[in-house]
This record gives sequence, C-alpha cells and structure tokens, in this order.
Amino acid sequence: MAIERRAANSDIPLSQIKIADDFWNRYRDLVGSVIIPYQWDVLNDALEGVETSHCIENFRIAAGRAEGSYYGMVFQDTDLAKWLEAVGFYLSASGRDEKLEALADEAIRLIGEAQQEDGYLDTYFTILEPEHRWQNLQEGHELYTAGHMIEAAVAYYEATGKEEFLKIVMRLADLLCRTFGTGEGQNHGYPGHPEVEAALVKLYRATGERRYLDLAKYFIDIRGVGENYFLKEQKGPKFKRIFPELAAFSPEYFQSHLPVREQKTAEGHAVRAGYLYSAMCDVAEEYEDPELLESCRTIWDNMVHRRMYVTGSIGSSGYLERFTTDYDLPSASNYSESCASIALAMFGKRMARVTGEAAYMDEVERALYNTVLAGIGMDGKHFFYVNPLEVWPAACMPETSMGHVKPKRQTWFGVACCPPNIARTLASVGQYMYFLTEKRLSINLYMSAKTELELAGIPAELEVETQMPWQGQVRICLRGKDGASLQAAADAGAEIALRLPWYAQNPVISVNGQKVDDQQIQAARSGKGYVVLKAEDESMVIDLCFDMPPMLIRANPQVRAAAGRVALMKGPLVYCLEQTDNGENLAQLVIDPEAEVKERFDPDLLGGTVVLEAAGWRCGNGISGTPGKGNALYYCRQDLPEKPERVTLTAVPYCFWGNRRPGEEMTVWIREAERM
Repeated sequence: MAIERRAANSDIPLSQIKIADDFWNRYRDLVGSVIIPYQWDVLNDALEGVETSHCIENFRIAAGRAEGSYYGMVFQDTDLAKWLEAVGFYLSASGRDEKLEALADEAIRLIGEAQQEDGYLDTYFTILEPEHRWQNLQEGHELYTAGHMIEAAVAYYEATGKEEFLKIVMRLADLLCRTFGTGEGQNHGYPGHPEVEAALVKLYRATGERRYLDLAKYFIDIRGVGENYFLKEQKGPKFKRIFPELAAFSPEYFQSHLPVREQKTAEGHAVRAGYLYSAMCDVAEEYEDPELLESCRTIWDNMVHRRMYVTGSIGSSGYLERFTTDYDLPSASNYSESCASIALAMFGKRMARVTGEAAYMDEVERALYNTVLAGIGMDGKHFFYVNPLEVWPAACMPETSMGHVKPKRQTWFGVACCPPNIARTLASVGQYMYFLTEKRLSINLYMSAKTELELAGIPAELEVETQMPWQGQVRICLRGKDGASLQAAADAGAEIALRLPWYAQNPVISVNGQKVDDQQIQAARSGKGYVVLKAEDESMVIDLCFDMPPMLIRANPQVRAAAGRVALMKGPLVYCLEQTDNGENLAQLVIDPEAEVKERFDPDLLGGTVVLEAAGWRCGNGISGTPGKGNALYYCRQDLPEKPERVTLTAVPYCFWGNRRPGEEMTVWIREAERM
C-alpha cells in the first residue's frame, strides 16, 4: 500500500531546527546518548535493581514469539509507543542513526506481529481477555493506547520516511473508524482516557485521510452528550472492573459530565483533561469551530488562573491525580504529575498557534522550564512522577496521605508513563519554538539555534543566539539561503513576530541597528503579546534586550497554602530552597521582602546556574526537639528566643532540585516577614 506523503501541520519540521542552547542541551544531549538507550534497556528488563517493565515481553507473547502471561498495567504498551515516538523525534532533530533505527525497526516488526488480523492492537486484551475488547472504555485504555501508537508511528514516519509502522496504525485506525460512530451497529462510546483524538488529527495531517479527522471530531462531539456512556457501559454483560478505586464513578473525573462545548472548568484527572483539551483545540482549528475554541479558552483561563501552580504544574490532589476546586493548591501533598505539565504545554501551544496570543506561550514556557525539567534528573536516568513544591522527606511515608511524594527521583515506575513522555518532549522541544505561516514567522521561545525555513516562498536561514534564561539578551539573524534574497520575501509582505515574555522589563528592540519605536512595543504588550516587524531588507539582524531581575512572587490570597509566603523567580525559572544550602527545617526560614535579592552565576554548580541570595531570618533557633531543656512540643511566646538569627537564603532553580543530595528538604514558597 503506497502512502502519499503529506506535509504535517508542524510549523517548521524538527529536521530543520538545530538547537545549540547551553541550557537546554544539557538535557537534550542526553536523549540519544543516555535516555533512549536506558529506557530501551528498562523496557527489555535488562537492568538489575530497576522495576520490571515486561513491556517488550508482552508484545513477544502477543506475537507468539514467547509463552507466558501479561504483566503490568492495562496500558503498558504505551511505554514502548512513547519510546518509539521519542526515537522518531530524536532522529528528526539530530539526524539519522542506523543502529538506533535498527532497534526501532525490530520493535516495529514485533508490534506488527502482535497486531490482530482485523487491525486490533493491545497486548493486554489480546493475551488476557480478548472477549472483553471495547467493553470497558472507561478503564480499559484501549483507545489511549491506540493514540500513543498512532502518534509514535507518525513521528517515526516523518523522521525516516519508512511506512511499515504507519501502515500498522492505519489498519488500527481503520478498525476504530469501523467500530466507533453514530451508525447502526457501531459503538457510540468515547475514550475514558482521552489521547486518541489528538493522535487521529496527526494521522490525518500525515496521510490526508479525512476519515481519521472525522473520527476525532466524533469522539469530541459525543463526549458527555445524553445518558453518560460510562454509566451505561457498567451495566453491560461483559463489563469487568479493572481499577477498583474508580468504582465510585464521577463523570467530572472523566470530563464527561457535560458536552465539551458546555464545560467551563478544568475537571477530573489532570492528564486526561490536558489531552482532551489539546484535541478540542485541534478539532476547533481544523473545522474552524469558534464555539469549540471558545470552550477551550474558557477552560484554559480557569485552569491557569485558578488551578495551576507557580511551577506550571496541574492536578493538585494526591488522590486520583486530579483537579479539585479553585485555589486549592497545597504545596507538600500535591500530585502535579509530570505528564500533566506536558499536557498543559501541548494545550497551550495549540491555543497560541490558533489565537496568535503570546500569553498561552508564557504558560507553556513556565511548564517546560520548571515542572517538565524537574521530572528528570540531570543524569537522564532518574525521574519524578509527582512534583511537589515542598518536601519534608521524613513525612513522605508509604501508606499515608504523603505516600505518593518521593523525595528522590526514581529509576522507573510500575506506572511508567512519565519517563518516556519526558523523553519525547525533550526530543521534540523544537516544535514549541516557532510558528510559521506563509508570510509570518513567530518566535515563541528563545533558545540558541540555527533553522532553515521558507518565508513568503523564499528559502531562508534563521540564527538565534541567547543567554536565556540567565540574561535577557537575544540576537536574531534572518537571511536568504543559497543566494536567495530576503528582499523578495519583504516585497511579499513577510513579517517576524517576537514574543514579549511577561517577565521582560524595559524591552528594547532594534532592527539592523535602528531602534523600534517604544509605542510599537507597548501596543504589543497591551495586545496579543507579539511585536510584529516587517521584513524590509536583504537580511535582518534583530536585537531584543530586556531586564530580567529576580522577583518575589505572591499568590492570590485565596491560595491558602501560599498565604504569607513568596516564591522567587528569575525570568521563566521558579527557584527553591534546598537543605544543602540552607540547613534543615526550611520552614523556619523567613525572607526579608525589603532586601535586595542578589544573583550570581556559578559555573561549577549544577552545570552552571544563576543562584539567588536573599536576606532573612531563621526563627525558633535554639528550640530543640531532643530530650532535655527546650524539647516541649508547644511554646508560649515568651519562651521563644528574643531575636531570630539573621541568615542569607540561597535559592537554585526548581528544575535542578534533588540533583546534589537526593532526598533532602526543599521548598518553593518561603515565609515572608510581616509588613504592617
């Protein structure tokens, strides 16, 4: 079956973006050398002392290559799918690699052998319960698994041009098109865990086959309409409970309480929600559906202005990984799954592209620089699933309300969705940097890179040099490629749009040495957040400079957990205190809000980082918890030391925490001295 190659709806292919950024490449350089090989070994159960995956073995059993029983979560297949997607992105961004492709091709052949004759692909149901296919969409994750397989195949196809994996998922997608829909005899359900919707849009964009887009729209349109499908499904003769903790069914948890166009708040499981909202935005874009887009906007506003952490994480409840209510953002017991921040970034990127509003990319940047990077250790082999804003290791005890919080990054997880999700995000971070239409290049994230593109039909080269996130200085050089003149693009009305980050103070822009009028910058600030510059010469050298001083950030007073506290930020980076720098019991520390926060670059710390230092106090010094004088549990005011100890608080980027002395105390929110 020949497949007509169709340009994907990515703004600039990853193969044309060569990132050479000191900050980001400390992680991205690990993708090919460490992360992908390490995760391959984990999936093959080849590492001692690392939690068993059995993922590859499940496929071998389903393919008839081995005997045995299924092991792992119902969605265990997705670990391999996300690994393959990371491989695809890596090959696109870094170049072809014969040895890595050989591994991937063998895995793809194994997947093809495990696929059933009708196109069905899910090792859990193939091995354990073939008679229960499609009988528990609420919990079975069949459509979720299909979605990750589809996304992986598209990424690998775009990187290599090889069709085998794409043909596998097209057979699977064709089965979905036959199985689900409004027709007689079709299943009228929808995914319990959204993911396949966005994947089907990608498959449509890669192949041009409209039926895949139509199925994505069906899943969006039918969700929450009429009698709740999941309640009805539970009454079926073949329904079998997989997750007992979900027996107390809540339609909000599955974002099925209302039709999506009527939903106003971010609800339920945070990852499911983020994937659903991303797909809603995709469908709104493809079908030019303003009502659906407005629903996305409303939900986004609720999520980021009432239910998101300062680190760009979402999902505050440690129970069922979900949103709760407005302003309920506990610091020590929150969940903030790494996958949820990735989903937020996916959603925000789509909203920024469709609306042209930079505010969405502000939050994408926040999530990427903070929670997403915090989810992986600087060695590429250790991971956080949960991302708290405050850690007291002794309290993170199993079988307690804090049991989900790990003070040390883990080598792997029984539910291992986060490590390969972080891998595919790091490999594809270039997709967040630019938007490109026929006549406009929008620069969203400032990373040093060289990029090839076409602007108004003219081949061009873009070079960005920056010291972000440490300094607010960016130089952008745009010129024609291979002798082409940018003047032709200028004559056609080409434009370059620069995002003004929310934290940028006193921005100054010059083009070929000529300063841009301040009124134009202010108009962008009060408008959509992009300064739009017209191409006017054969080449352009754009300098963007802005102040980026350390800031004290306070939460809305409704956020009880942060009342009377501040967080330190510099640019997009949230900072935290660690025990290594500040001693134990960080709760004793109080920052002086009147004192200047100083910054210094330490080239030897954490691969080179800016450290923030602030004056403050350590309160309660001299009170001991050891037997003897001063070991009472509670005190009267007169029993406290007369004067707190004056100290200097030292803060490092939150994304780097836990890389020096794993398992130590950490806090983002710092008590603030009262100003009366």
